[in-house]
Amino acid sequence: MTDTPLIDRKLLIEGLGKGLRVIEAFADDRPRMTATEAGVHAGLTRTAARRYLLSLVHFGYAATDGKYYWLLPRVLRLGQAFLDGARIPRLVQPYLQRASMQCGETFNLASLDGHEVVYLARSNAPRLISIGFHPGARVPAHVVAQGFALLSALDDAALDAWVDSHDFASFTGSTVDDPATFRTNVLTARALGYWQADQYLSFGLGGLAVPLKDRKGRCQYGLSVTVQRQMYPGDQLVTKLLPVLRDVAETLRPVL
Repeated sequence: MTDTPLIDRKLLIEGLGKGLRVIEAFADDRPRMTATEAGVHAGLTRTAARRYLLSLVHFGYAATDGKYYWLLPRVLRLGQAFLDGARIPRLVQPYLQRASMQCGETFNLASLDGHEVVYLARSNAPRLISIGFHPGARVPAHVVAQGFALLSALDDAALDAWVDSHDFASFTGSTVDDPATFRTNVLTARALGYWQADQYLSFGLGGLAVPLKDRKGRCQYGLSVTVQRQMYPGDQLVTKLLPVLRDVAETLRPVL
């Protein structure tokens, strides 16, 4: 959602970018890979991928048994550095916590990273068992209310390009997996200023989200609340919690 400045390619260290692509090649469905597999997913030759993998092993970011490679917990330092140093999550956290104490639910801050929503901050709900996504969690944007809210801030051309390149996998019978329907829903979210997701990702869970705009009207983040759907029958999720989300968004707008 942020604009990436153009940088003269002569100033770039291409090897760093390739090494990061190797790290990003690991995923839920491929936690262990050979050099050949890593090369395929990172767009590199087997020889190049192997050198990057061995470098990751040397510096403590990966391990190997001689054939397969896998990431080690040290990799989490890369993401934790952002969460520890980023201004916005730290700024928003007290407001999320206040809303949580007011409503007894879990509130989140997230942004759009490509085709995924990445969660950056989360309140601690005043209950023994809380639900929702922890900071650092990533989910496909079409299965959470945050995705609709964040994509509603795109212009039509950018939205069309996003929809055309997205993989609309289905997780439940309620998942919006038809591209045309999804686009229509995002436009509706744009008009409403919010979106409600009802069991798109997991049975029994619902969500409500609003875009978080800065004082110039730009949107890089979204606010959401995750709930047990049975606790909010009918339109109660919107009537009870949307005012809370909007109040937090309006309070934060002048300082973003």
